[in-house]
Amino acid sequence: MPKESGAVALPTNDLAEVRVSVRGAGRLHSGHVWVYRSDLESNAAIPPGSLVRVADHRGKALGTALYSSSSQIAIRMLSPNAVPEAELSGLIRQRIRAAIAYRKLVVRDTDAYRVICSEADFLPGLIVDRYGQMLSVQFLTQAMDTAHVRETVLTTLREELQPSSMVERVEARVRELEQLAPRESQLLHGTGTATKTVFTMNGVQFHYDALHGQKTGAFLDQRENYAAAALYAHGDALDVFCYQGGFALHVAKKCTSVTGVDSSLPALEVAEENAQLNSQPGAKEIEWIEANAFDLLKDYASAGHQYDTIVLDPPAFAKTKRDLPAAARGYKELNLRALKMLRPGGILVTCSCSYHVSEQELQDIVVTASLDAKRTVRLLERRVQAQDHPIVPAIPETAYLKALVLQAV
Repeated sequence: MPKESGAVALPTNDLAEVRVSVRGAGRLHSGHVWVYRSDLESNAAIPPGSLVRVADHRGKALGTALYSSSSQIAIRMLSPNAVPEAELSGLIRQRIRAAIAYRKLVVRDTDAYRVICSEADFLPGLIVDRYGQMLSVQFLTQAMDTAHVRETVLTTLREELQPSSMVERVEARVRELEQLAPRESQLLHGTGTATKTVFTMNGVQFHYDALHGQKTGAFLDQRENYAAAALYAHGDALDVFCYQGGFALHVAKKCTSVTGVDSSLPALEVAEENAQLNSQPGAKEIEWIEANAFDLLKDYASAGHQYDTIVLDPPAFAKTKRDLPAAARGYKELNLRALKMLRPGGILVTCSCSYHVSEQELQDIVVTASLDAKRTVRLLERRVQAQDHPIVPAIPETAYLKALVLQAV
C-alpha cells in the first residue's frame, strides 16, 4: 500500500478497532492486504462496510482497513497510516487519479482497458473498465457499496474521464456473499441507448454490451496476449474456448483458416458479429462451432485433424485449492489433444486464469502432456495478464493469468 503524503500519525480514535492474530499481523507485515475472519481476535459489533483501525494482538497499530461483516476476507487494508472517516473520500479520489495516471503510462493500441483493478490499485473491492467513452463499474464489497463511497467514486470518474455513459455491472453471487441488497445491472449516467458500443484493441474491433456477457463484458486482461499470439500464428488455426472471438480475430490476418469453438451459442453469435466488423474483401470466413471443447478435441484428434496454430483459453478450472487435482487433469487433457493435432513447427498458446495453478504447474502439465503425445515443445514466451491489470508481488492473488507460447517440433 502506498504511504500518502501528509497522512496523520497512528493511532486515531474516531474508528472502531479490530485486533488481529499473530498470523494475521504477519500477513500484513509481508505486504498483503487481507486478513481472514479466522485471524480476528476481537469480536466487537462493527457495522458492515466500516472503516476500522487495525492493531496486532498487543494493541500495536497496523493501519486502517475496510471491514466486511460477512466475507471470509474480513479486513482489506487501505493504508498503513491512520485514515479518519472525514479523509476517506479524499483518499479514494487520490487513488483513482493515480490509477488513471498509471494507465496513461502502460496502455497503448486500445480504447478499452481496466482503469481500476481492486487491490492492485489499492482500492479493494472496486473494478472499473473503460470501453471507448463508456465506463463499466463494479462495487464488490460492503465498504465500496456504501452510499458516500459510491458517490465519491462515480463523481471522481466523471470529473477525471468525462465518459459519455457509466454502467454498473452487478455480480449477484458477490452481492449475496457480501450480504448486500440485490441490485440489477443498470445505467448510472448517460442516455438509455448508451449501454452498447464498439471498441478497438490492437487494431481489431469488438462489439460491447455493458449489460450482458461474462466479467464486465470482455476479456481485457488477454489484450497483450492476443497481440503476442498473432505474431506467431500461421496456417490453419483453432481457437478453443473462443468466447466472443478475441484470439480468433487477432490471428485471422495471419492464418489461412480459423475455427473458433465455444459451448455458448450467444457468445458465438457475438463472435460472428465481431468478425463482420473486421471483414475485409476477399478474406476467408471464420468458422464458429458450438461444442464441448473436451469432446470436440477428442473427436478431432482421433479423426486426425491437423492445425498449425492452436489456442487454449479455458475458464478457471481451479477456483479453490481443492479443485487442483481435477484442474490439472483438465488442463492435461486439453494440451494432450492439442499437441497431437499440431503439425511440426506448429504454435500452441495455452492459458490458465486459475490463480491456484502456478505458471510452473502449468508448464509441468504441458511437459507431461507433450511426453504422452510423443512431441517435443520449445517455449517461446511466458506471459501474464495485460499491464492495465497490475501485479503487486506482495499480493499473489493479483497474478492470476498465465499464458505459454510454445512451438511443437
